[in-house]
Amino acid sequence: MLAMTEPRVKAARIWFAVMLATAILVAFAFKHVDLQVMAALTPFSPRIARLGDGLGSVVILSLEATVFLVLVIARMLRGTLSPLGKAVAAACVSSICVYAVNASVLKVLFGVPAPWQVLAGLPHSAHFLQGTADSSFPSGHMALAGAFAGVLMRHYPKSILPFAAALALAAGLLIAGGWHFVSDILAGTFVGVSAGLLAGEVWFAHERSRAS
Repeated sequence: MLAMTEPRVKAARIWFAVMLATAILVAFAFKHVDLQVMAALTPFSPRIARLGDGLGSVVILSLEATVFLVLVIARMLRGTLSPLGKAVAAACVSSICVYAVNASVLKVLFGVPAPWQVLAGLPHSAHFLQGTADSSFPSGHMALAGAFAGVLMRHYPKSILPFAAALALAAGLLIAGGWHFVSDILAGTFVGVSAGLLAGEVWFAHERSRAS
């Protein structure tokens, strides 16, 4: 029993340490980095933003929902799914759910205006319980992508570096394109990856219980 709990305790301690570090980085970025980066990149943002046409959250959510539906149909027809198919299905569900919670709860809770709203004159500050799904903090794109990646990272540790690189690239484009502040990206990535890792662990526990 002890051997089973020690890795989980260690993982929990690492998560809390990362959460604390992320909170510190988010607070620092919010106060000292966000506006400076936005001002430096604003002249280039319109050109970079064009690269994101067709990659909005609605498009990504629709793709994930389609993939999940295809996997469900395959499961019904074949009676089973490959381990990769199961992991992808869990990743899609986790990603969609995290995006919904982020948009409906976290963004409303913090109420941070988006970069374009700040450029229009709104202050870069939190308006607690006054936000909408279009608010900026945390980044819904990074929560969406992070949750999907987190599940597959948990299932396939060799995918950690490729997914980390993909998330870093996505984060850079979101900032450079003027969609999000640095603090939005940090918070959204933490929320998404944390939820994905948790969902992956829950799925592993489910599989182990079925095997036993």
